[in-house]
Amino acid sequence: MDDISLMRRCIALARRACGSTSPNPMVGAILYKDGQVIAEDYHRKAGEPHAEALVLKRAGAEAEGATLYVSLEPCCHTGKRTPPCTDAIIGAKIKRVVAAMLDPNPSVSGMGLVMLKKAGIETTVGILQTQAERLNEVYIKYITTKIPFVILKAAMTLDGKMAAPDGQSKWITCEKSRRYVHRIRSSVDAVLTAIGTVKADNPRLTARGRGLRSPVRVCIDPSLETPLDYAILKTPPRTIIVTKEQAQDTGGFAPGVELIHYDGRLDLKWLMQELGQRHITSVMIEGGASLTGHAVEDGIVDKVIFFIAPKIIGGKGVYCPVSSKTFRSIESPYEVYDMRARALGTDIVIEGYL
Repeated sequence: MDDISLMRRCIALARRACGSTSPNPMVGAILYKDGQVIAEDYHRKAGEPHAEALVLKRAGAEAEGATLYVSLEPCCHTGKRTPPCTDAIIGAKIKRVVAAMLDPNPSVSGMGLVMLKKAGIETTVGILQTQAERLNEVYIKYITTKIPFVILKAAMTLDGKMAAPDGQSKWITCEKSRRYVHRIRSSVDAVLTAIGTVKADNPRLTARGRGLRSPVRVCIDPSLETPLDYAILKTPPRTIIVTKEQAQDTGGFAPGVELIHYDGRLDLKWLMQELGQRHITSVMIEGGASLTGHAVEDGIVDKVIFFIAPKIIGGKGVYCPVSSKTFRSIESPYEVYDMRARALGTDIVIEGYL
């Protein structure tokens, strides 16, 4: 097996922990020696052993002289919950280390490989770097900016409607698309919505499915209109309500409900900074056209995921996926790049970066 095929396997191993490692990156590792994989594993959860430590433990003395493949540069810094992986690699007498990418964490960022080189270990970096960066796009943004990576999700019909003229929107997409949305929810730290969606649908905004983890819910509710018996206040995990300064009546809220206050017009960039301070590394926006338009205008969206159902509603309703106060001309729109489209059940899902 060559470097590329082994690194591809590392990235596939790392992806198994999608939604479980925040605020840590997803990392997979393989030990290869004498033409054979002698150990492979991946980091499962923050605070638990790193992928490198796991494969070294599995291989034991057999690790001496092996090549370590890892999807992210091994860590070298102290003061965290797990010991530096570079020390363990040097101690195991690894011959060569191949990393897909450098760790963007300023506490590491190239220094891990420098330490390994100083110990006489051959190093290679950049194998499948683009794929590795996409795998950890959330970690890369958060560790360098302390601002969450933001995904905008929307569903619409073939004629561009996210609801019928009477407001009905269940269910535009097919069952496979809805299951995929639950997996996306499970992969992010928080889901952002607004009071209009909550009052219209009384959603739980949980990730439902075997082994899926539900995100924190963040609801923009300026006047504290969320009924106390609604699902987002009664269903685990916790909910953050974003409300205006003068909205002080919190009587009846469950103890786990947190309030973030603002004044004037809500600046979503400011809100993302507030969520980042609460160690929320990723957010998916699930709301109406006004919230999505607000998010695009405020420049917080990193990635878009649009579901298009093979249905035509017609009518004169204005229920389009993105509705903002201003618009861009045809010559200078918000452009989506690195776009990919695929069939999902009877729907088409389009993903790209804004």
